[in-house]
Formats: sequence, structure tokens, C-alpha cells
Amino acid sequence: MPTRITTVIALALAAEFSAAPTAAQEQSRVQFEAGRSGATISGTVTGHDYVDYLLGASEGQTLEASITVDGTNGDGTIYFNVMPPGATYEAIFLGQNEGREATIVLPESGDYTLRVYLMGNDRDAGETVGFLLPVTIR
Repeated sequence: MPTRITTVIALALAAEFSAAPTAAQEQSRVQFEAGRSGATISGTVTGHDYVDYLLGASEGQTLEASITVDGTNGDGTIYFNVMPPGATYEAIFLGQNEGREATIVLPESGDYTLRVYLMGNDRDAGETVGFLLPVTIR
């Protein structure tokens, strides 16, 4: 009987740790100054971490964003994705495939997520990359 209980507990723990997607290590809301249609986000990302920025926008508006390296102890392989409202991983712009500049006509109203992350050796070796991410909504 103890073996069966141990197996049930082990299965329950495995399900708990594998069922839920990992949450962002950091999440911030982007606020534009009064009368402005854009802002520049700055920060750093290290290794396998990523940072999410929430940005409210309306259907039909155009989001423009680009990312540049602002200091690194690695190669500077930094990208960002744009995810629609309610998405966990699904992206309407995937930086590692589409580059470091995005111009997107937004398909729906809500909070869009800009996820900043590293790839390649910078991610695998735990390097830190600083970035500037100007964002405009028109």
C-alpha cells in the first residue's frame, strides 16, 4: 500500500510542475506621458529570463517597436515578441524569425505583451544584455 501512495504523490507533483506555463520573471505596464504616443523602455535580461511589458491598445491601431543592444557581456542576441491579448505564448510578431523591428496593425483591442528575451550563447551562458525598446502606438 505505501508504494501506491508514493506513486500517487509523485504523479501529482509531476503534474503540478509540468502543467502550468512559466510566468514572466518580471512584468511591467507601459504608460505613455500625457500627449505622447510612444515611450522608450530600457532594461536588462539575463540568461533564460525574460521580461514582459503590457501595453493597452485598440483594434486597428499600429504598433511600431524596435530593440537595440545597450551594453552586454555577451554577443547581444536579444529579441522581442508581440503577443495579442490573452495569449500565453502565441505571437503575432516573433523576433527571432522576423528581426528586431516590428510594425503591426493590431487585430483586436486589449493588453498586448512585448516579451524581451535572449537567444543562443547569451541565453545558454547566462549573459546579461541591456536594451532600449522604443514603442509607438498610432
